[in-house]
Amino acid sequence: MPPRTTPTQRQKRLGAEIKKLRTAADMTAERAAGLIGVDRGKISNIEAGVRNISPERLRALAAHCACTDERYVDALVELSVIPQRNWWDEYRRKLSPGLLDIAELEWQSHRIQTIQTVHIPGLLQTEDYARSIFDALLPPLPRLELELHVAHRMDRQRVLSREQPVSYTGYVHEAALRMLFGGREVTKKQLGALIEAGERDNVTVRIVPIERGSFPGAGQSLLYAEAPVPQLDTAQLDSAHGPAFMHEAAQLAKYRTHLDWMDEACLSAQASRDVIRSIIREL
Repeated sequence: MPPRTTPTQRQKRLGAEIKKLRTAADMTAERAAGLIGVDRGKISNIEAGVRNISPERLRALAAHCACTDERYVDALVELSVIPQRNWWDEYRRKLSPGLLDIAELEWQSHRIQTIQTVHIPGLLQTEDYARSIFDALLPPLPRLELELHVAHRMDRQRVLSREQPVSYTGYVHEAALRMLFGGREVTKKQLGALIEAGERDNVTVRIVPIERGSFPGAGQSLLYAEAPVPQLDTAQLDSAHGPAFMHEAAQLAKYRTHLDWMDEACLSAQASRDVIRSIIREL
């Protein structure tokens, strides 16, 4: 099978972790290739995410690299298994690969935490609210593409209501509650939906009050997806050029600290709902 030309973020991450294993063991690519019975070029392609590695070869390489963290190796093997076709594949070649990577990241996560300072988190948006956000992009999206973006965002919310829903915490700045995306009526319905979402067992919504003043990462959105082991966590940031995925140890430590700060600074879930209700009354 020829190398793939557009590896997914999941495939790139597996390759990066395999390279990390090899370099930590001070092992050359040639040596690694010989130990697991492949040629030098295939190792490079595996580390670039453009070729698969079998679970057996992955475990063999981890053993040769003296990696004794069984949970980490098991999680790597899980990453190496070619996933079955899932709902986001319906959008392939219709939307950017980065949007599909976000959907897959959320679906495979054990826990999701997000920080939003300008608008309501995507996993909690109503259809009309989401449409108003995409309608404000520059250059404007063609109508069909806009509706595809909205449909994809609504489909992403399946992760919160599937048979085994993911645990989700959304930290939202009070300023985002007051942004009238779509106008007053759309915003009122969105805030009502936000209250309902926060009452679900697997969803927590907490508000950073305006009175809190300055805070780390002001103006920056964050999606932090927890994996089976902390080493495989991923932080995703939005940018003008598409989503950026972070997984270096120092980067993950930075964003875990950011989330810890939010946990300390935000209002409780009940107090947050009270703030949302008061804003609805103002509208």
